[in-house]
Amino acid sequence: MFLIIFMIGADIYIFALFIRKLVRHWLLRLLWFVPALLLIGVNFYDPGSIRDIFRIVLLSIAAPKIFFAVVSLFDLPLRCFLKWKVYPFSILALPVSIGFVFAIIYGGTLGITHFKVREIEFASPHVPEAFDGYKIVHISDLHLQSWSNNKPAIEKLVGIINNQQSDVVVFTGDLVHSRATELDGFEAILSSIKAPDGVYSVLGNHDYGSYRRWENREAQSRNMYDLKQRKAAMGWTLLNNGHTLLHRGNAGIAIIGVENSGSPPFPDYGDLPNAMNGTENCDFKLLLSHDPTHWRREVLHTDIDLTLSGHTHAFQVAFAGFSPASFLFSEWGGMYREGNQGLYVNAGIGNVFLPFRFGAWPEITVINLKRFE
Repeated sequence: MFLIIFMIGADIYIFALFIRKLVRHWLLRLLWFVPALLLIGVNFYDPGSIRDIFRIVLLSIAAPKIFFAVVSLFDLPLRCFLKWKVYPFSILALPVSIGFVFAIIYGGTLGITHFKVREIEFASPHVPEAFDGYKIVHISDLHLQSWSNNKPAIEKLVGIINNQQSDVVVFTGDLVHSRATELDGFEAILSSIKAPDGVYSVLGNHDYGSYRRWENREAQSRNMYDLKQRKAAMGWTLLNNGHTLLHRGNAGIAIIGVENSGSPPFPDYGDLPNAMNGTENCDFKLLLSHDPTHWRREVLHTDIDLTLSGHTHAFQVAFAGFSPASFLFSEWGGMYREGNQGLYVNAGIGNVFLPFRFGAWPEITVINLKRFE
């Protein structure tokens, strides 16, 4: 709704300042508003599976217009008070707006499968010598509903994951958007993810089915039970406020997992003290927690060395190291450190709201643990 309102405002503004002066025939003037009106109508009509396509088209028309209108506002003082005949801000905004169109089209077509392997190193004095060079593949936020018509993309993703030849694979939540049945047709593909020390996962806010209207609580509970059973059948170990210990000789590291622990309005079912109980003698502690806000709220007050999260999707758009996600999340993407403790936020694989990614490409993170004295 906000996008539509801003688009209408931009249309009226551009029409009043430019179209009305440049176009004389009234019928041609009216054509300026036709694309927006058609797209708005289609969006509200909700034509099933093609709705997302029209939303991308809507975005590719609306965003450039809004950007152009906002930037050209800086020409108003030059036009009104200095009586300039040349409008520098409008001239600057025009090619950038055209660039937006191409970026949005790319993000809504090829961008969603532009899988990016990002390799990082996490060095800590707590990494045991036996785990020096230990390799972790971290993925997050599959949102399988967004891949319902594109199983080959998930097959490609699994191939990339397995090609990393990691020691362990971890998944930090939001396997589905709302329903366990989104896994239909994907279970065999995802069960082929392999690593010597296994595949571990936690739940994200979407996995609870909270964004769907269920017939009753029992139906939602059955959905949750079904999701857990399907994960187990795929060979994924769900760490639901629990942990597992990995050993190399006498050295050990703990992989700890909590249920979603988010700030309002997101649910907080995490029980970190219970999940950590029994890890006291571990040299290195790795936490899987879907929501990165958990790190500052609780994790930094513990001896957990590295936390892996997802959730933000980096808002599915980033440019030159900036994402709008930074307005809502202190830690929205990449590595963050406080002393010897670290947090890595994965940009996720799937999509919400729109099948679109630009800059914040679907991410497979490869983390190499390093020991330093």
